[in-house]
Amino acid sequence: MEIIVMPFLVFFLLQGAVPVHGQTGDRVTPGSSPIADGRSLVSAGGIFELGFFVPGDAKKRFLGIWFKNIKEKTVVWVANRDAPLEDDRGALNLTDDGNLTLLSGAGVVLWSTNTSNAISPVLQLLDSGNLVLTGGASNNLLWQSFDHPTDTILAGMNIGFDYGRNLDTYLTSWKSDSDPSPGEYSYKMETRGVAQLVLWKGATEMYRSGPWTGKGFSGRPNMSPNGLFNFQYTDNQSGLYYAFQVLNATVLGRATLDRNGRFQRFVWTEGSSEWNLFWEVPEGQCDQYASCGVNGICTMLYSSSCNCLEGFVPKSPAEWSLRQYSDGCVRGTPLNCSTDGFRQVQNVKLPDTLNASATNRTLDECGDWCRNNCSCIAYAVFEQSRCLTWFGDLVDVRIFADGEDVLHVRLAASELESLNGDSGKKKTMKIVSITLPIGILLLVCLCLVLWLKCRRRTQGKRKSFQSKRDEEDELELPLFDILTIRTATNDFSNENIIGEGGFGPVYKGQLEDGVEIAVKRLSRDSVQGLREFKTEVMLIAKLQHKNLVRLIGCCTEEDERILVYEYLNNKSLDAFIFDKTRGGLLDWQKRLEIITGIARGLLYLHHDSRLKIIHRDLKTSNILLDNEMNPKISDFGTARIFNVDQIEENTTRVVGTYGYMSPEYAMEGIFSEKSDVFSFGVMVLEILSGKRSRTVSPSEPCKNLLQHAWRLWKEGRCLKLVDDALEDSYSNSKVTRFIQVGLLCVQEGSDDRPTMEDVFLMLSSEDVMLPQPSRPAFYTASAFQKDWTSINAIRITKLEEVIHLSDI
Repeated sequence: MEIIVMPFLVFFLLQGAVPVHGQTGDRVTPGSSPIADGRSLVSAGGIFELGFFVPGDAKKRFLGIWFKNIKEKTVVWVANRDAPLEDDRGALNLTDDGNLTLLSGAGVVLWSTNTSNAISPVLQLLDSGNLVLTGGASNNLLWQSFDHPTDTILAGMNIGFDYGRNLDTYLTSWKSDSDPSPGEYSYKMETRGVAQLVLWKGATEMYRSGPWTGKGFSGRPNMSPNGLFNFQYTDNQSGLYYAFQVLNATVLGRATLDRNGRFQRFVWTEGSSEWNLFWEVPEGQCDQYASCGVNGICTMLYSSSCNCLEGFVPKSPAEWSLRQYSDGCVRGTPLNCSTDGFRQVQNVKLPDTLNASATNRTLDECGDWCRNNCSCIAYAVFEQSRCLTWFGDLVDVRIFADGEDVLHVRLAASELESLNGDSGKKKTMKIVSITLPIGILLLVCLCLVLWLKCRRRTQGKRKSFQSKRDEEDELELPLFDILTIRTATNDFSNENIIGEGGFGPVYKGQLEDGVEIAVKRLSRDSVQGLREFKTEVMLIAKLQHKNLVRLIGCCTEEDERILVYEYLNNKSLDAFIFDKTRGGLLDWQKRLEIITGIARGLLYLHHDSRLKIIHRDLKTSNILLDNEMNPKISDFGTARIFNVDQIEENTTRVVGTYGYMSPEYAMEGIFSEKSDVFSFGVMVLEILSGKRSRTVSPSEPCKNLLQHAWRLWKEGRCLKLVDDALEDSYSNSKVTRFIQVGLLCVQEGSDDRPTMEDVFLMLSSEDVMLPQPSRPAFYTASAFQKDWTSINAIRITKLEEVIHLSDI
């Protein structure tokens, strides 16, 4: 920025002005005193404040905008990024002709809007965080800070191009926490080819969002409407840009490009002590641009994250075996335009659109056009008539567990036949047509062999799966061989056991590449059958969320049923909250974050996932903690898939854990979202109290945690429930609110319980009014089999009694 020395007259006028400390309202006019250090503008609703600040441990000063009422100063815009003030004598001044200037104590212009010829200019800070300069009788917009973002995008701000004004708006990271000058990362709209957002490190592409598909960007399947944000994309004659809106008036939102190159979306609700991270990118290896090279495909569902697209092979097999994927993949069979076909790739992040084009065509029209154009090597269609076609290599493709986009990749006819099994069928038909008598005889023999095989199978022990290839296709996960598992766990050494459940032991292991794993080995007499095992594998393979444990693979050799998970150092939540020593490691803030994280994961299962999942065995031992004590829901062996519009289901085979099961599920076999809500409520009360749901204390008249919590609530003494390990570190109003939410979740009637969507809002915003809870229901162990274990299937006919809590 050009530095201009003002006349000495201006300097003396500024030096002679007496700074008035405090707030000046939300606007400035030419007749107002300059905004000096110690003075500020505050938006009408008190949401944002503009003034001078010192970032981090720096000594230089900057003019910026931040959220006013959030304890930790969150700066969203900086004016003089490249020209900091050396002392506290700076001033922001609005001239008569509408030029907004930031002057140093020596009268040097450090920053300016470079506007002029305005009539009656007015500077105003809006509740959106936008600093606007208007002028004239109709208050024409002369300048606004939203057109010059720094590292943060706020609701209503655009990222992209304004064609009429030839304006490109994009984010640039800070250099460091103490230096807001432009860093090396930028996040901007790429308009070459088909538009997409791209994260750059200098001139190196680090991440891209993929094209807009109508619901969100192809690379962010979790951008679907969620009750908090509404994402918008505009592409017309006036401009091309992306924006978002916050749907709840009690919620604040922002997205920031941090100094390490992470684009993070945050949510803050009234009463929160800090910002909650909603999601971030890049999130893993598959988010790194072209991590698998050209024509490669990345997925977090496999032990090896990179594979070649079907019909392609590694260009450098030796390097590929060493997990060096930069050379990518090449076609296994050359194309022949007249006979080529297309192979679908499901749940995909669409390839880099730099070499793509977009037209308006239906699915059939798009496919025909690409088939007849020999240069077209892939196509995709969304919003029914938006046709994208690619030319050249396919770059930066990845698979999601719950994505919606489909890519049609051009392959040679022989490759399609091989993949579809057509070539084998043709050969068989040819042999049969030539040697019909022999074929008939073989068919009879084959039928006899199959009959004998089926008979032996019904008489003997059934095998879990047919073949490794069939299993891998069905379960959508790689199958580890048993030798790999035995080596990783030191041949299932007892010293490697890190847990024991109703299904069998869990071992810690380490693969040859150093990756630590948790190996869940189902015992031969485990109550989890083949169906539960398949359910757990298939369900987790389709789910991706930071609050769900990640399944790496499985093993079915030698009649084993083994699940391989990511290893989490801190093991399960119950090991902390029910241990007097380790419980002290979970302060109030961490317990709050754990409860909110579990709620977020459960909300994903019930509402935000492509599949609607009812877990059915939520408990503290099934909540695992990573290195930073972030919760991850695990153990999906008893989970069920619901249809989107399905409310409940009935079963005669009740599975779950005593103390966490809802009464309607335990008594009648009816389970639904509200069954999981009940279990969540029990966990909330356990986390806050440090007491198990089944017992409280020999000195208490109530032997059940729900009964104990309800008695204290009715007596107005609910804070007595709080774990002594928390001491006085918590907010009374906040912990009371969490206890109330827990009691709302465990109400006797399922219809009275809130949904997880309601629960998440209740926990996140103190402006959401909470109803008074009605009494919970509880039952004693005598109502069930006495040898109740962690997971114990029971028949409803064996239930004898349920004891309800009387009004206290």
